Amino acid sequence: MEKTVREIIKETIFRHLKEQNGLVFGQCLSAVGWVGGTIPELTEKDGIVELSMADVSNGGIVTGAGLSKRRPIYVIRYQGFNWFNASIILNYACKSKELWDVPCPIFIRGIAMEGSIGPVAGSSHHSIYYRMPGIKIISPMTPKEYLLAYDYFMKNEDVLYVSEHRGSYDNKEELPDFISDNLDLILFPISITRFEAKKAKIELEKQGFKIGIANVLWIKPFKINKDWEKAIINSKFGGIVLDDDYTDGVGTNLAYEIMKKTGKKIETMGLKDRSAGFSKTTDNLPPNCSEIVEKVKTIIKK
Repeated sequence: MEKTVREIIKETIFRHLKEQNGLVFGQCLSAVGWVGGTIPELTEKDGIVELSMADVSNGGIVTGAGLSKRRPIYVIRYQGFNWFNASIILNYACKSKELWDVPCPIFIRGIAMEGSIGPVAGSSHHSIYYRMPGIKIISPMTPKEYLLAYDYFMKNEDVLYVSEHRGSYDNKEELPDFISDNLDLILFPISITRFEAKKAKIELEKQGFKIGIANVLWIKPFKINKDWEKAIINSKFGGIVLDDDYTDGVGTNLAYEIMKKTGKKIETMGLKDRSAGFSKTTDNLPPNCSEIVEKVKTIIKK
């Protein structure tokens, strides 16, 4: 039976604790739900470390564990909390290998979600990490992609920021690219927008448009493979980078990299430039299927 992303994460953490002598840090790990069912029901003696609610200090504790060669997994339950957690990780753990030849590998699970949770906690915030040296960023949305992320972490000495999204936890399927010649436009979705991009492609093709999808798994380093490059150059209208973060960050940077490589115009879609509230009418959500469809049609019409 195929396993969900949730099941893969839980099994991976179990193996990390039991077979790799690893540690898992975070707030409320053993609270109701065990972080959306992704943490195995183990105890402190097994390596589960419950951190205090003092977010600004927790990154330092995890960095210390990284320096001790225990390869910690750090669970940040809401990606917005990176604004409090990231300082010591970015300015010490990420730079330690370069400055002192002392690696500090950390597997950071930054978990995104949206929906009436206010201006601080919600959405993805991988742009916070993107501009700093010494960091790798990946956004797995499928079972195989998550295993790939963990395998990379165990074979390398980097700080790896894993931009998760709770919306992927029930997913059992892989998300292949859809690339061919003579496309009208190509979507470059990141994180949870990958599911909406797939829906938008189906809807747009019903209306007679030829739409490609180039799924962005690795955010940093970001590489444009040859198939993508050829398809973009041969497309009629370029593409759109879709993100669950604000566009003034990863989305804009990746769009620039694609434009620089191909000479085609690349637009961006992400969170609106405003703070989210605590209700459906004040939410700030990532691009959905209908919004993507309308954006594509507007670009083609122009």
